[in-house]
Amino acid sequence: MSDAFDLLYSETEEELRSAVRALLADRCTPADVLARAETGRPHDPELWHTLAAEIGTAGLLVPEKLGGQGAGHREAAVVLEELGRAVAPVPYLTSAVLATEILLGLGCEVPEAAGLLGELAAGRQVCAPALPLTQAPGAPLPGAVRDTGGGVLTGTVTSVADAVAADVLLVLADTGLYAVPAAEVALTPLVPLDLTRPLATVTLEGAAGTRLADPATARAAVAGALLSGAGLLASEQVGLAEWCLTETVRHVRGRHQFNRPVGSFQALKHRLAQLWLDVASARAAARAAADALATGAPDAPLTVAVAQAYCSGVAVRAAEECVQLHGGIGMTWEHPAHLYLKRAKADSLALGTPGHHHALVADFAELPSP
Repeated sequence: MSDAFDLLYSETEEELRSAVRALLADRCTPADVLARAETGRPHDPELWHTLAAEIGTAGLLVPEKLGGQGAGHREAAVVLEELGRAVAPVPYLTSAVLATEILLGLGCEVPEAAGLLGELAAGRQVCAPALPLTQAPGAPLPGAVRDTGGGVLTGTVTSVADAVAADVLLVLADTGLYAVPAAEVALTPLVPLDLTRPLATVTLEGAAGTRLADPATARAAVAGALLSGAGLLASEQVGLAEWCLTETVRHVRGRHQFNRPVGSFQALKHRLAQLWLDVASARAAARAAADALATGAPDAPLTVAVAQAYCSGVAVRAAEECVQLHGGIGMTWEHPAHLYLKRAKADSLALGTPGHHHALVADFAELPSP
């Protein structure tokens, strides 16, 4: 195990948080998110441009020599906390984390990958990995796409997140990794549980792409990206859980019954106090994962598995408590609580279920799986 994790936020990280939170408070309110979700096109390109290009969050993981900000996983984790707090419908996890990490895993010597990284870091393009959102680190990678000759790809990949917003898709085929323009594939939108992170089936029928890596290099890069994505997803879950706790406390303090605040009843105090402890613990686990990824700690896979196994459950329970303790209003479509519950449920399946990560922890500890 690492000697110690740095769980505290630096001054720079807090400044980044303030900038992202101010933007989302102005341009991504719950009412805005719900209104866009009802249209079936949740992504807001103008919000994404400001977040990715003007604030520069899309390039946090990209070195400066490749056009990025040269920051790291700790800073990206702060951004994801704020995006989770706002259930923001932007392709940050897929484009700025997963796709970016895959390209970084190929190395700077691949000119096509370096060029695409620069575009992603500048916010000029959105890239999505053509992988099921449920693809977990440590699990076998799919092999559904075949190269029929000369880089002409055929196959189908289901449940690809944010593909509808992507300009380029990263496709893992039997002959390596390919960058495929979105115009070369057919997208069939699915009805997702989480309306703010749309899913689609990607069908390639003779799609032409640019080969970026051989099979072994591609699979190693994808495996590394899935590990980073799972670790940083824990921060999104922490932000989501914290919003649910804050709004629930605000509600029960203002809602009166029998001439006293609902939150003054002992039973609710105990439930919310326990939830506060769970959220605080989840934050520690998520920060440890981000710090382990940032420092390249040898036990980063274990730390990520612990964070995912714990934060998924806390986020779902916080959202469930939010819905229940808001009473009747929490059950309505107009209140945003259902957006948070759906995101929490979907996140608990994304990049590995809690059960998968529990099994990984057991393997690392050389104990029987639960």
